[in-house]
Amino acid sequence: MAKEIIVIGAGIIGASIAWHLTKAGARVTVVSESGAGGVATPNSFAWINASWGNPETYFRLRIRALAEWKRLATDLPELPLTWCGGLCWDLPADRLEAYAAEHSSWGYGIERVDREQAARIEPNLTELPDFALHIAEEGVAEPVATAAALLADAELRGARIVTETVDALALVNGKVTGVVVSGASISADEVVIAAGAGAPAIAATAGVKVPIEAPPGLIVHSRPYKKLLNGLVLAERLHMRQTAEGRIIAGSDFGGGDPGDSPEGTARELFAGMKAMLHGADGLEFDFHTVGYRPTPVDGFPIVSRADGVGGLYIAVTHSGITLAPAIGLFAAREILDGERDALLAPYALSRFVQ
Repeated sequence: MAKEIIVIGAGIIGASIAWHLTKAGARVTVVSESGAGGVATPNSFAWINASWGNPETYFRLRIRALAEWKRLATDLPELPLTWCGGLCWDLPADRLEAYAAEHSSWGYGIERVDREQAARIEPNLTELPDFALHIAEEGVAEPVATAAALLADAELRGARIVTETVDALALVNGKVTGVVVSGASISADEVVIAAGAGAPAIAATAGVKVPIEAPPGLIVHSRPYKKLLNGLVLAERLHMRQTAEGRIIAGSDFGGGDPGDSPEGTARELFAGMKAMLHGADGLEFDFHTVGYRPTPVDGFPIVSRADGVGGLYIAVTHSGITLAPAIGLFAAREILDGERDALLAPYALSRFVQ
């Protein structure tokens, strides 16, 4: 008989887990108050990469996730996924070189480029570095559209989407038996919390502590415009890319910067800096800014595991959701349905925080 699984959260992580579970034959109900895309996902820079994957164990998980994106794209060709490459010079040259040497030794496809080569990669930049790194295998998944595509296909395969707020987890004799939504219970064999910054409050209703922080990150969005950027640009003072619909988005880093006391003022200043970095941007217009709250486990690494001491509960919370989504979806589905925990998840159990 098919397992009944509830997935709380419709961001990129929840959508991926729901899709993989449904594809594997589970009966899945997704519960989310925000609809497809969740809360953090719409405010994401959406960079798929294995950069800064320290230590090497974390790099290996990220590299596997890049491969899983390609596998997912064969199953869902409509995913808005682009392997556009990234041009990076957001560190002093010595630290950039040290990073390149380390990740190259691990097999990451890093090419060192000079000013002339950088100009060929991104001809519309007004400021070009003397030394930069180009990683052709990095890419972008347009975040909300990707989550929506995963959920839509999961629905076609039989998943149910419930747009409601989870009041609490239902707990009987130390086992989670479902969720309480608007005063009514929905039962399940297992519940997955993939609710990002909302995860700790939900888990706490079953006495489970999920130690995460949720720092804010501001990203500016232009109105759609002619093509100015070919890929990701990770410059010293800001990171930017052009979306599939032509918007140029930017943050003081890819996670978005501190909004400060005046988010609108911070956004306008950031937009002016972005516009100054681009040839042909005279007609580029500011549209809006977002402030996302990035669910970040306190040690910086994912939490993907069952909760010790409480049966029937699985937690999946991470700040690199766009990169890791297909791997976490695949591995979580296997662990939930078959009891097989992938070795790449070994360092990322919730139990590591229990003293």
